[in-house]
Amino acid sequence: MLIDVGGVAYELDVPMSTFYGLPATGEAVSLYTHLVVREDAHTLYGFATLEERSAFRQLIRISGVGARTALSVLSGLSVADLAHAITMQEAAPLTRVPGIGKKTAERLLLELRGKLAEPSTAAAAGGQHASDVVNALVALGYSDKEALAAVKGVAPGVPVAEAIRAALKALAKS
Repeated sequence: MLIDVGGVAYELDVPMSTFYGLPATGEAVSLYTHLVVREDAHTLYGFATLEERSAFRQLIRISGVGARTALSVLSGLSVADLAHAITMQEAAPLTRVPGIGKKTAERLLLELRGKLAEPSTAAAAGGQHASDVVNALVALGYSDKEALAAVKGVAPGVPVAEAIRAALKALAKS
């Protein structure tokens, strides 16, 4: 993709999610960028959201995952879907991305655990304080998956302390 900035054209590589969200040719666009400098090339990557760029940066930090693989992951999964797969430790969504096998998916799950926050965790779990309850349960030694499952059973609007007690009771029963 080419972007004209004050008469200078820049070539950017973008994930498909960003590409499909671009305005018509000739219209103004604003993208968040990441520049990779190597001996043989300077490559510019563009992203529609800060979350997408942040996920890209987390992905390329993983050994064996390059920029092309990171773009493939972000083209195949939204940041929310990626964060959910990591939180729930589910490799299946990652293995559906072209170029990602079972071993790579498992390595991504391991390396990214705790590094990508699931944006809809609080809403999906049922309230404003749900993320505080999840964090408290994780601090007590429960996995993200167990904590999220326990919080889903807590009624919305319950104070944090009561929600933690209710979640702990649910965990004790299971």
